[in-house]
Amino acid sequence: MDLSTVERVPKQDRSRVTRQRLLEAAVACLAEHGWAGSTVSVVAERAGVSRGAAQHHFPTREDLFTAAVEYVAEERSTAIRTLFPQGAADRRAVVEALVDLYTGPLFRAALHLWVAASNEDQLRPRVTELEARVGRETHRIAVDLLGADESRPGVRETVQGLLDMARGLGLANLLTDDAVRRERVVAQWAALLEGALGC
Repeated sequence: MDLSTVERVPKQDRSRVTRQRLLEAAVACLAEHGWAGSTVSVVAERAGVSRGAAQHHFPTREDLFTAAVEYVAEERSTAIRTLFPQGAADRRAVVEALVDLYTGPLFRAALHLWVAASNEDQLRPRVTELEARVGRETHRIAVDLLGADESRPGVRETVQGLLDMARGLGLANLLTDDAVRRERVVAQWAALLEGALGC
């Protein structure tokens, strides 16, 4: 192995770590400050890197924030699958895990991004495409973990209804702690799914 290879690996590792710190800082800033308060400079400062380093990884603000939401969505998807390594699982536990996706900082950050995209033409197509991709992946996870047979009439719509309900619970949780009501709704949905999805 030549010396240039040895020197290059740590630099690549540093670059990967910097990128990850920027993505995580971007989601945190978006969740806390919204689109208007989340600039590349603010994110770079929170991540502990220079603005130039941030722009090296993400040339535009849109690049940074869409990549950040996608990165964290992928991390959350992996985490949910890890909770249920055997696949189809207890439906109440799956419903709780899916609802949790919509009650944390990722959902708050994504919501700020959606609102900004509704007003900014250059951001809208990127966020629309990102949301479609994340939505398809979340739906696939739900189908797998619920053991849902989408060839049966109404099953696909039932799973999508669960995800829409989870998103609504996430919105309700933005302003007040909705945990008590949410727990009752989750229990009811889990019971409904048993009937709608069968064994």
